[in-house]
Amino acid sequence: MVSIFKAIESLFLDYLFLPFDALRSMDNWWASNALNWFFMSIGAAAMIYWMLQLKSFNDSGEENKDVSAHSYI
Repeated sequence: MVSIFKAIESLFLDYLFLPFDALRSMDNWWASNALNWFFMSIGAAAMIYWMLQLKSFNDSGEENKDVSAHSYI
């Protein structure tokens, strides 16, 4: 049973985390944080897309905004 956990540890530490170790040891701050900026740009694009979708549904009047639209209100 212990060998399974040792194998998982070896997989992550010896193989999967090598790119992150390389990023950590870089001297250039911008290059080290390029992955973070990439994920932040994906999040920002997703938020903008979501807000535009909400605006389009709001403008088309599809949503029932009546007070009794939901039974729990």
